[in-house]
Amino acid sequence: MGLFDSLRRLFSNKDEFIENKLNDQFCNRLGYRFKDPGLLIEALTHRSYIRNNGADISSNERLEFLGDSILGLLVAEYLFKTCPGDAEGDMTKTKAMLVNENTLSKAGQSCGLNQLIFLSDDEEKSGGRQRNSIVSDAMEATIGAIYLDGGLKAARAFILQTIITHMEEALADEDQYNYKGELLELLQGRGEKTPYYEVISEKGPDHAKTFEVAVHAGGDVTGIGSGPSKKEAEQKAAAKALAIFEEMENSKKTDSK
Repeated sequence: MGLFDSLRRLFSNKDEFIENKLNDQFCNRLGYRFKDPGLLIEALTHRSYIRNNGADISSNERLEFLGDSILGLLVAEYLFKTCPGDAEGDMTKTKAMLVNENTLSKAGQSCGLNQLIFLSDDEEKSGGRQRNSIVSDAMEATIGAIYLDGGLKAARAFILQTIITHMEEALADEDQYNYKGELLELLQGRGEKTPYYEVISEKGPDHAKTFEVAVHAGGDVTGIGSGPSKKEAEQKAAAKALAIFEEMENSKKTDSK
């Protein structure tokens, strides 16, 4: 079954009206009109909405995968062109803070994208429209959809308008610190393998999940963290691993005295 046939089932044969209405709202808020409104609907369809309505269409997860890569490329390009004096390490840290979950969620809520996401009733009632993981995923999926619809130029304009405008705020926010990036940099400096992140548990209903993640780094060193999204749990696990490395270094210094 094709996308538009599926959408007819989902929207009770009113798919053209829904597509045009959504496209109008998106254009009014963000200044971009889709040539293929079906891409916009897919980008804004959370998996909970499909399960709740029994629809045979795709959630935004594949577009999120694509958008994540497009976002990384275009933010790296922006920093390379606008920060000629920054070293590679500085640009890496700035990029990580611009593309992380918190920054994307704030950008999505600031521009009103979160108000356009299709959610299940349970997800809606539990505050999903303000949940960082859902909004940031929708932002990445929208970037992927715009790239497919209008190319890199259109995706670049969207990122500049919605995300780069939050650059100073993101860099000033201590909660945005990229522990995963610091851990990776530490291990690379020691000539060790890239850290490996593993989901060790996933609890709760879809609209209120808690993930527990372990990071394996530097042989026996393992940090464990938990959070409402895999990305947040990974950051906390990396922070724990860094704390373990710091304890080991302090212990070595004490023993050498």
